[in-house]
Amino acid sequence: MAAVSVDAPDEKIIDAELVEDDLLPSRAAPASRPLVDLHTVLRPGQPIPTTADRGPVYAERDIRLSDATARALEEAEEDSGTRKDAVRRFERWCAERERVAHPCTTATFTEYGRHLMDQGLKVSTIKNYMSLIRTHQPVGKQPDNSLYLQLLRKYRAKSKRASRKKQAFPITLPYLIPMMAKAEKDGRPIGIRDAAMLAFGYRFLARSSEQVDLDIEDLTILDDRIVVWLAKDKTHQDEDQTIILHDREDLQLVARMRRWLAHLATHQITTGPLFRHLHPGGRPATGFRTDIATKRGDYLRAQTVNDRVKLWFRAAGLVTDGRPVSSQGLRAGGATDLAEAEATDEEIQDAGRWKKGSPIPRAVYVRPAQAARKDPFSKVPIHGSPSGELVPDQSEQQATG
Repeated sequence: MAAVSVDAPDEKIIDAELVEDDLLPSRAAPASRPLVDLHTVLRPGQPIPTTADRGPVYAERDIRLSDATARALEEAEEDSGTRKDAVRRFERWCAERERVAHPCTTATFTEYGRHLMDQGLKVSTIKNYMSLIRTHQPVGKQPDNSLYLQLLRKYRAKSKRASRKKQAFPITLPYLIPMMAKAEKDGRPIGIRDAAMLAFGYRFLARSSEQVDLDIEDLTILDDRIVVWLAKDKTHQDEDQTIILHDREDLQLVARMRRWLAHLATHQITTGPLFRHLHPGGRPATGFRTDIATKRGDYLRAQTVNDRVKLWFRAAGLVTDGRPVSSQGLRAGGATDLAEAEATDEEIQDAGRWKKGSPIPRAVYVRPAQAARKDPFSKVPIHGSPSGELVPDQSEQQATG
């Protein structure tokens, strides 16, 4: 068995064959030298570490991962679609300019940041892409991002439009109800699924990624509410939650969810993905579907929820005020309805599972709702006829007189 000795993090690990001491040639012991870098911290009286302070001797088994652990790490490190897209674009840009992409230099990283700014992208998009590219670099070899951030600050100051975030159109109840009715109109299984998905997304104030990861076992459906066990969400990565969704007469969440689960039960499906793919005839998909080529198997993708929201919004003949329609609109719609009903910041924060103290509920939902209720011009007396008829312009009266 080979053994390796580690003297310090910065020194190379040497793999050497173990031999008997008396076979080694005699030589003077090398003088020890200090092992100090910019991170070294010594307390009073603590000696300076040297190469003579040898660490433990490790065998190969101490540094070798098992096949099972290696596979688990590969699955945990799977790139998201956004990450893959960002990294692929960066690699293509580097190849066109004959630059090294992995690990890239700070100069290359900075140049690519300016390249994205030259395209006029939003500041939030640039920051997201650059963060994904930087974290994709080998551990310990990430480029310095200070120069790129310096350029980004100047870019933000020069282009306020680039910093503007366009919020999703809020799908409030006046929009949601006709969307669900349209989905259920002909009684097709996909419409039943989508109506339940729309109602659940609105009442749960769901992020699509959280909604599509739920299993049937995570829900307990009672006559007037649904109890949801959520393993994690964006702001609670290490904390599971139990959330109670009270039903409403207009939403009919319980009835819609029971109808969808009854359809699954007719196909002997009572466990596994809550919202899953359907075959054209309405039969739920079971097992890995090769025709959709997704590693999520029977679980819907978040993008599928997004597509179905857009479809039913159009099908119901609805129009927006210019803001984009997306699945995020279900979350925004629930929060907007709460704000317009004068719910507090804390109530909206808890309902949407935002991080404690998050400014989003107040800035995005509460303040706009308060502003919409206020009209300082309501204090100004109405000018003209009490009946509300327009007063003719004097020049028009003279022209017609």
